[in-house]
Parts: sequence; structure tokens; C-alpha cells
Amino acid sequence: MKKVGLLGGTFNPPHIGHLIMANEVKHALQLDEVRLMPTSIPPHKADPSDATPNQRLSMVELAVSGIPGLSASSFEVDRGGISYTFDTIKALKEQEPDTDFHFIIGGDMIDMLPNWYKIDELMKIVKFVGVGRPGTEGKTHYPVTMVQIPEIDLSSTLIRNRLQTGGTIQFLVPEKIGTFIRQEELYGIRSADNGS
Repeated sequence: MKKVGLLGGTFNPPHIGHLIMANEVKHALQLDEVRLMPTSIPPHKADPSDATPNQRLSMVELAVSGIPGLSASSFEVDRGGISYTFDTIKALKEQEPDTDFHFIIGGDMIDMLPNWYKIDELMKIVKFVGVGRPGTEGKTHYPVTMVQIPEIDLSSTLIRNRLQTGGTIQFLVPEKIGTFIRQEELYGIRSADNGS
């Protein structure tokens, strides 16, 4: 049976923390691949100044290009609407019945698991993999396989704030992402030369 990791999120924008998380879990659990899957409309976050779903998908495709075992999934963007993990996993299991899915979440999401849509049913159809994030408990009574990874206190919010204030994002995002952000003039970017 194929073992596939799924790393969902807004990826607004994707950064090296996402890539480290995906790569570390892939190797720790000996997964065949990890798919980074941007949400279409996230259930918790929405901001009119954000990148569009297709722009976020394009950035994820750029971020994983050339990295063995990592890929971009357009599944939720193609489907559209609000992305609930239960609906996504159920649909993926129908499409790929011979795939063993592992859903990767950070410590902040582990803390919120009791509030997830249809969480008890979701636990029956997918294996959860948790990674620590600075400033989060990462504790739950739900069955979550924890993977220790080098923790990096980096968020998409920090990247967007840096861009809006003319700060540097060099080494925080892959160079191709910095180029894409400048070309698309995303996140209220203030300077043509922001060091990325």
C-alpha cells in the first residue's frame, strides 16, 4: 500500500518551514511522497489582500519543483469552496482506495483538534502526524503520531509583514517564491528590491 503524507494549509505564501516539515515527516515515517495541498477557501482564515487560490497553488508548485518525494496537490483548489479536512480525506480515499494517507499538522492545529469538523469520524479514515511548533502545547487525547523536527519559528504572517514593510525575506522562502511574489505584486509589497 502506498504511504502518502498530506500537508494542508493556506500556503500564503509557502516558506522553508513548510518544506522542512514535509521533508522531515517523509523521511521519519518512510512515506512514498508528501503532497502539499493548498486550501481553496480555508474555514478559519480569509483576507481580501491574500493571494488567490491559484496563485497560492502556483507558489507551492514552484516551492516543491525539483525536490524528490514532495509534490503539489491541486485537489482542494480544483474542488473550490470551503476546505474541511474530513470532506477532503473522504474524497481522496474514494479516488485512491489503496493509499494509506497521513495528515500532517503543526502543534497549533493539534491544540485545536477537538474543534475540527467531524473529528471523530476523521480519525477513523486517516492517520494524523503531528510536529512541534514553537509556543504550542501539541498535546491531545486523539491518536497523533509525533515526529520531532528542527523547529523554526516562521509563519506566512511574518513573511507578509516583512513584504509590507520592505523587509527581507531572503532564505525564508525559496528564491523562486520571492520572484513570483514580486512579479505578481502580492501582499502589498512596497519595494521592488526586498532582498529575496
